[in-house]
Amino acid sequence: MPITKLCILDCDGTLVDSQQPIIEAMSMAFRRQGLDEPEPATVKRLVGLPLADAVAALLDDRSDDLVKALSDGYRTAYGDLRRANGALEPLFPGMIVALDALQSNGWRLAIATGKSKRGVLATLRHHDLVERFESIQTPDSAAGKPAPDMVFRAIEETGADASATVVVGDTAYDMLMAANAGVAGLGVAWGYHHADELNASGAAAVIERVDQLASHADMLTEITDIDQAPPDRTLAAR
Repeated sequence: MPITKLCILDCDGTLVDSQQPIIEAMSMAFRRQGLDEPEPATVKRLVGLPLADAVAALLDDRSDDLVKALSDGYRTAYGDLRRANGALEPLFPGMIVALDALQSNGWRLAIATGKSKRGVLATLRHHDLVERFESIQTPDSAAGKPAPDMVFRAIEETGADASATVVVGDTAYDMLMAANAGVAGLGVAWGYHHADELNASGAAAVIERVDQLASHADMLTEITDIDQAPPDRTLAAR
């Protein structure tokens, strides 16, 4: 029986370059609450985490009410920016060709992102990509990165084999999620965390160019560790 290969891609910083609207929306949310705007570099480093976790990391006062108010404000601001500029999150150059190459090589595709389900669907629809992905995982229905739950759900939904599953992402959170799920992590150097951080977080490889994606995904499925115990695939959040 043939093994089903699954490539799980992050969205922000991996598929699309969304740092500008993310930083702008977060700044707007803080301003509307009468707070000092966070440093753009700090916001950029938190891209990939569930929104509430990212907001809490920017605050000294992490009260539930303030985290919720800022999270809601961020969603509103991001929606305003999206309506004002439809081309808010451009695809990284060469990404369509890279996805074509993956699918031509027999890979099934999934998304695991810190975006909300509504947000990631809006992004994918804008680029006519929704039908490419057989599983779309978000913190709306599973524990966010670096927990392994989104990987486990994607594997379950697609019938893939964990030994033939690769997580592709630009942040340490992606690589830690892959490691926690017991699957290979492929880091991309065109996103928001440095290659050294990706390697330190467990990346099996880090690529510099989008056109390397399909070939390196194929190579990583051949990496096995016979001494590694199978991961516990109990989902923390159903």
